[in-house]
Amino acid sequence: MKFGYLTINHAGGIRPDVLATALEDRGYDSIWVPEHSHIPVDRISLYPGGGDLPDGYWNMMDPFVSLMAAAGATTNLTLATGICLLLEHDLLDLACTTATLDVLSEGRLLLGIGVGWNAEELANHSDIPFRLRYQAMEERVAALKIAWTEDEPEFDGRWDRFTKSWVYPKPVQQGGPPVALGNAGPIGIRHAAKYADHWCPIDASLHDESGRPDVAGRIADFRRQVSEGGRNPEDVPISLFSWGRPPRRRLDEYRELGVERVVVGPSTFDTNTPDQTLSFLDHFVDDIADLD
Repeated sequence: MKFGYLTINHAGGIRPDVLATALEDRGYDSIWVPEHSHIPVDRISLYPGGGDLPDGYWNMMDPFVSLMAAAGATTNLTLATGICLLLEHDLLDLACTTATLDVLSEGRLLLGIGVGWNAEELANHSDIPFRLRYQAMEERVAALKIAWTEDEPEFDGRWDRFTKSWVYPKPVQQGGPPVALGNAGPIGIRHAAKYADHWCPIDASLHDESGRPDVAGRIADFRRQVSEGGRNPEDVPISLFSWGRPPRRRLDEYRELGVERVVVGPSTFDTNTPDQTLSFLDHFVDDIADLD
């Protein structure tokens, strides 16, 4: 089982190139970078983690610029967004940005995506109704893959459209960077099972019908839906985000469930110093060696 790390990517924290080198040196396989272009001061949307919004949310640096810095400092590290709020981007600009990063990193991009929780943030970017964001996400993924792969792509959807065009560069990875959906609820699981190349939910968000934690049950449900959709579940890997310091017994359980990767990260999105981050990374070095 592989290990990744989700950085807060705070402008006042550890630099992404320094972090990426530290990850590769310690045996981590991937760096995951979140995204919030801004946080509206006045909002109704509640923070999903409960309580006050941690300061890291409004101090995040751009994920793609940061991942390029990480790419230049490493050789094999997978460069993942965790996650990209893809509806807050212009379609063709996002196609070019992601393809450029994939080219310059020699095919190391994993595009983690989601629809976000902050309705006011989406409204500042787009006229897409928040209640229709999952439908818009499915359309956006389809449009991206057409832009990445066709010689003279065109698209005419409900929210995205462009005339026949030359859209370059093309990604190094055949078919474009793998698209990983980070959604964990019933709607999100259904979307991930339908068209995602990868699934990357938060373990604490996986519950049974009664609301009790049920990682194994939700993974089984996801794989069943993938199979019912005509795809082989083994072709759709799973990465699990797990905040804080999950105990070894939990890591062993995830490995037995066939999870490809555990992505660890700090328990809150408050600011961490570089030394705090490096100390956190050291905690998992033995687990990485044992579970590889």
